[in-house]
Formats: sequence, C-alpha cells, structure tokens
Amino acid sequence: MYIKNRMTKNPYTIPSSTTIADAVALFREKRFKRFPVVDNGKLVGVLTKGDIQTVSPTKATSLSIFEVNYFLSKITVKEAMTKKVITIEADCLLEEAAVAMRENKISTLPVLEKGKLVGIITESDIFDAFIDLLGFKDKGSRITIETKDVPGGIADISEVFSSLHINITHIAMFAGNGVRDLVIRSSVSDISEIEKRLNEKGYKIKHVLISK
Repeated sequence: MYIKNRMTKNPYTIPSSTTIADAVALFREKRFKRFPVVDNGKLVGVLTKGDIQTVSPTKATSLSIFEVNYFLSKITVKEAMTKKVITIEADCLLEEAAVAMRENKISTLPVLEKGKLVGIITESDIFDAFIDLLGFKDKGSRITIETKDVPGGIADISEVFSSLHINITHIAMFAGNGVRDLVIRSSVSDISEIEKRLNEKGYKIKHVLISK
C-alpha cells in the first residue's frame, strides 16, 4: 500500500510571512493540528500549536491584552516554525511512513513528489489503513487460527475455504514462538462447516468474531 493512496492530498498551507496572530486564527478556524509552511512552491517548515507557544508571551507576563495582540501581529511564522522537517516520498510504502513516525516520535509527515509538497500522511491515516487492511468494518466472519510456522501452512488452511466455495476477503499473519496466528476474514456468517473442517485437519481455532 503506497502513501499516495492514503495521504491527504493538496493540504492547506501557509507562507512563512504569515503573522502568528493570523496563524492562531487559522488554527481556530480550520481546527488543524499543524500547517505545512510553503514559500514559492517549496516546503520550508511546519508550524504546530506547540511552536506558537514557544514564541507567545507566558501567562505571567505583565503585558496587557492589547500589547500581547500587537506582539503576535509582529512575529511571523518563520520565527516559530520547525525548519528541519522530516518528509517522505509519495511512492514510499505506508509501512515506511509508520517506521519514520515511530523512530522520530512524530505524528505527521509531509509527502513530496519531485520536491513538491503533494500531501500529508498522519497517524490517523495509518490507523484507517490498518482497519481497512484487516477488513474490521466489513460484514461476515473473522477467524483466528493457530498454525505452525512452516511452509505451506497458509495454503493448507486456504484449501478448506476453497473447498467450501468461500472467498477469503482479508488475511493477516501474526508471529509467535514456533506458531502463528492466522486471521482470516470472509463474507459468510455461518462458519460451522469451516470450523468442522479445520478441526478435522487438527487446527486450533482461537477466536471467532461475527460482524453483522
């Protein structure tokens, strides 16, 4: 699964010359957590609410509300934004984005294509992709089967479904110590015959979920 298929395309951006006061207003209006900062078509930084706090007067300041507003109207995004931005290419895999976020402890990556900002990918996008990958919102059955970590294990189990003319819609494998949990989703709700055939083959069914 490629980042370009799951990212938010053409994200809202702001120039570095935007005042902090205007940026605060945009955060309230758009309800975004961050803004890519783009000058002349080039990504030059990212602005978050946390960045704004670093240049804003503290609650302990002796400035009046009018002086604070004046102060914020003079400071620009360029002075507050994060300039060293970690990015990723649109043709990279979603897994690469997940690893980059985890390793750098960030929740968003600007997505580039030939040096141009074309989107952003967030933790929420990855969560949604994970849900879709496992088909968790689909109707039907979700069966977790314990299988040995040996060649041909998946093929043997898949043959049970094939012999019953049941199409496997999603499949995932979770590794263990010498055994693996194979998660199979199909569109059928009555899995009594599937369970019977798997038991006859000696497989242990660890969990069953029926979604209607």
